[in-house]
Amino acid sequence: MDSQLPTHLSRRESQIMDIVYELGRATANEVLDRLPDPPSYSAVRAMLRVLEEKGYLRHEQDGPRYVFLPTVPREEAQTTALRRVVRTFFDGSAEGAVAALLDLERDDLDPEALARLAAMIKAARKEGR
Repeated sequence: MDSQLPTHLSRRESQIMDIVYELGRATANEVLDRLPDPPSYSAVRAMLRVLEEKGYLRHEQDGPRYVFLPTVPREEAQTTALRRVVRTFFDGSAEGAVAALLDLERDDLDPEALARLAAMIKAARKEGR
């Protein structure tokens, strides 16, 4: 089931979400410290508020600070994003997406990784997917 979150994040919003997912919860200062080529503190606060308005983050008050947390588990967000990519760039074809990934990773896939992928395909067949 696709999340009800908006479908697009800017590059910077994606970077912020990656940081919050990595840390589990983060303040504006923690995000600022980890952003490449960081903007101002007030710009980070504004982007965190926008992500909250879009429904990606929520906040808790910790003394004078807001601590931001993701509203959707990372795995669910990944699945939703991947579905959009498959629909948008591969005409909904999971086979096309997997073929492209395998081509990209051609030199990086060792026999163990290929065996794990084959096992996943076998399990999906058993489950009727």
